[in-house]
Amino acid sequence: MSHPVHQPSHYTSHPSGVECIQITRHMNFNMGSAIKYIWRADHKGKPIEDLQKAINALKDEVARRKAMPRKEG
Repeated sequence: MSHPVHQPSHYTSHPSGVECIQITRHMNFNMGSAIKYIWRADHKGKPIEDLQKAINALKDEVARRKAMPRKEG
């Protein structure tokens, strides 16, 4: 049974039976956001918008990582 706050149907309707948060809680914000937007792209009625949001999150993550100091090793 879905709940609009605790278990929205677009987070729990994946054929695997896995809830999106079970995966994304192990990632940083940008990576988790990208997965979340991809996960729900076909379940909220605006797939292109959600995929564009995923791309933006990934672009931000790439920029963040490029800006990090390189470790000598």
